Amino acid sequence: MKKGLKWKVILTVGVIALAVFLATPPKEKIRLGLDLRGGLHLVLQVVTDDALNIETDQEIARFQDLLTKKELPFGMITRTQPGELKVQDIDTDRLGQIRDLLDDDFRNWDYSVVGRTLTVSLKPQVKVQLRDMSVSQALETIRNRVDQFGVAEPTIQRQGLGGEGIIVELPGVDNPERVLDLIKTTALLEWKLVLAGPAADEESLLREYGGVVPDDAVVIRGDPRRRAEGYYLLSRVSTVTGKDLRNARRSVDEWNNPAVSFSLNADGARRFERTTGENIGKQLAIVLDGKVQSAPVINARISGEGIIQGTFTIEEAEDLSLVLRAGALPASINIAENRTIGPSLGADSVRRGLMASLVALLMVIIFMVVYYRQSGINAVVALVLNIILLAGALAYFKATLTLPGIAGIILVIGMAVDANVLIFERIREELTSGKSVPAAISLGFSRAFSAILDANVTTIIAAVFLFQFGTGPIKGYAVTLIIGITASMFTAVFVSHLIFDLTVTSKKNIKKMSI
Repeated sequence: MKKGLKWKVILTVGVIALAVFLATPPKEKIRLGLDLRGGLHLVLQVVTDDALNIETDQEIARFQDLLTKKELPFGMITRTQPGELKVQDIDTDRLGQIRDLLDDDFRNWDYSVVGRTLTVSLKPQVKVQLRDMSVSQALETIRNRVDQFGVAEPTIQRQGLGGEGIIVELPGVDNPERVLDLIKTTALLEWKLVLAGPAADEESLLREYGGVVPDDAVVIRGDPRRRAEGYYLLSRVSTVTGKDLRNARRSVDEWNNPAVSFSLNADGARRFERTTGENIGKQLAIVLDGKVQSAPVINARISGEGIIQGTFTIEEAEDLSLVLRAGALPASINIAENRTIGPSLGADSVRRGLMASLVALLMVIIFMVVYYRQSGINAVVALVLNIILLAGALAYFKATLTLPGIAGIILVIGMAVDANVLIFERIREELTSGKSVPAAISLGFSRAFSAILDANVTTIIAAVFLFQFGTGPIKGYAVTLIIGITASMFTAVFVSHLIFDLTVTSKKNIKKMSI
């Protein structure tokens, strides 16, 4: 063997051996995507207006406190739209003090005064920031819930750059309905003072208010699954919310029924204690996701611990405590896309995909051997090595093999042999022009290289964009394509040339070759 070939042989054998080691056994080393393994694929849309509404409500409560402490008279304070509130009947003679208060404590808000009405609005850049934060927080909350539920290898990511969508892929879940309930539950927990109710319907509830809902109140229905049936008129502003929770866990109530006990952080406990102390004898509603769960009467000042009662099953109480611990979603979410893929469908996809790959490989092998004879065997060897390298790289990078990824493998088979076709045709041309076999092989590889490189680089550039902006299966296709094309450059150009050097050009006085 020539000295110049020895290192090439060692390098090729080493790379192939490493790829075989990395990809063996393939069932354990190569991760299958959701479409091959089965599971749940969701595209969630975060309703970011909800985050602005919550922020506005909290600021209303803080504004009321500050106005009261400074003894500034004011009338009704209402939220008019997401990120905007209006204060009626302000004292215009003390407008300077109100402006100072807003300048000092509400720096993220703009304000204007018309007559005796003060309008306070979130600054546009703050709105954008809050919307972005709500999506990021929702992403983290969903990840926490999925982690606590114990789903292995989930994919949870934001859709696009700065978008309000979230992609969730959960392979191998055996109870998709329960997981879906856990994810989409907002778990927005609020404590609100009860102004009236419960009543059988809204008409009887609002009778003493002339049939009109007061501006500082809201009508909320009791959860029919709990003990709080009927309609309630509640204060629009929440006393405390789920953001003030320190912990939540499944427990039992005084009747030994499943319930959820909770504790509040220091700030929430202080507000909760003050509100309960000032409203002894009144009802305080516990509202979860816009439905009253219970409305107990306040018998005494309550510190930072309590219990949520209802006709929970053990599983419901466990799930509720889980989502409360993981944190409430900062906004409600809509399900834009929901696909459940069964394991049997995934196994069938794997079987059909492998069959398609084998048929494609077999047809290419037959064509190359028939058309290029012994040189075709060279291309076949390079092609098989290419697939081995592809499997090893998928295992090393922990890339996910998807159904489009299998399509990518089939495409790579075609592109890899395309490089050999270019090379072989150039060699034929050189032989026809009268070059010797060693010279024709050398010129064939060198003159075909630029065309092979250009074609592969442009394909990789397109695949990079697919990976950057695509989702699950599309990303899997892009990864397979990039790895396969890179491996084909090594096998079709380097390994194939080496095989010719070992089998053809090393022979003395060779006059012709089978091609």
